[in-house]
Amino acid sequence: MPIIFTDEMHASMRISYALRRVPKARFACLLPCSDSPQPGDVALTRLETIGKNATLELTDGRRCALHEGDLLAVVFGNRYATLQFEGYARADGDRCDLLSMGGLCGVVKSKHATAAEPSKLRLLGAVGDANGRPLQLRNFAVAQKSVVEQPRIIVVCGSSMDAGKTYTAVSLIIGLRRQGYRVAGVKLTGTAAGRDTWSMLDAGACVALDFVDGGFPSTYLCPLEELLDLYRMLIAHAASQNAAWVVVEIADGLLQKETAELLQTSSFTKTVDAWMVATNDALGAVAGVSLLHDRGISPVAISGRVSMSPLSSREVEAATNLPCLNARELQCGVDLAALLTAAKTRNGVDMCSFPELLMRSARDGGRVPEEIGGQARRR
Repeated sequence: MPIIFTDEMHASMRISYALRRVPKARFACLLPCSDSPQPGDVALTRLETIGKNATLELTDGRRCALHEGDLLAVVFGNRYATLQFEGYARADGDRCDLLSMGGLCGVVKSKHATAAEPSKLRLLGAVGDANGRPLQLRNFAVAQKSVVEQPRIIVVCGSSMDAGKTYTAVSLIIGLRRQGYRVAGVKLTGTAAGRDTWSMLDAGACVALDFVDGGFPSTYLCPLEELLDLYRMLIAHAASQNAAWVVVEIADGLLQKETAELLQTSSFTKTVDAWMVATNDALGAVAGVSLLHDRGISPVAISGRVSMSPLSSREVEAATNLPCLNARELQCGVDLAALLTAAKTRNGVDMCSFPELLMRSARDGGRVPEEIGGQARRR
């Protein structure tokens, strides 16, 4: 028999960011846990030991400090994080690990040598609704939308985790918005956490979406077709908000399984107007550009942590013949719309000289070189 949640349980339960689309009223009862939990299954747990994650991001974005004995509403999912945990949507009896600050749970298989042990949870049961049905995240995705006018799309990918992808995406949003465009932000892949989408909203995005809006707690091990459906859903939703441009961030590195699959899928790549690579160093930039070229993709610029060093930026530009643009240049130094239009359409533009033109614009206060400005304006 289900255990009905009392008012006291509702008051003490901390609901994680990954469950932000589930109305609180749907948390109605406690059911027996499945022997084989699936990604998206919602569970109520008790925090037994505090480890790596000593805070939990709540549905409104606030980070709350955790204490042993806290009741946490979390969701099973898989995690791929080279600097933190490799984890899977499973349990060890009535025990599991807190895989992320956003409320992903499962069992850690491996971790980075510098990462602390995960916080330990005891499973109390699966969370059910008033009819005794287990909650599943996919039942709370955004509604499907029809695309009336396809927005232009910029994809930011990176050489690795923590290469500066979100910072690049946020800077692009600011730069396009300052030029008068309505811009949306999308975090297509990764693990549930609100920091990136909150940052996109703070940058002025008209809407910021991630895979949680599509009903996914994370995207590691998602089948390619599901990722493509998710992509189409999120872009359609951004288009319904009248976004002229969508800045899409792809998590982790170019070698990560789902990212690699997307890069080899023409039904995804052909929808993208421009690509940018975020990386930590010049060697990562060279390898990233080479890998993308092997996939038939020509990025228009490099950014990320490497752009914080003028010396490293010069290394990148010399080695790749691409501009290495820092946050300031992306935010106010480049006429992104005109340049990216030129990169996409190639209307009368010699693409061999395009990196030089882009660098000239960045260093010249955003003035669009006449070689491409006229073409972009005529589009």
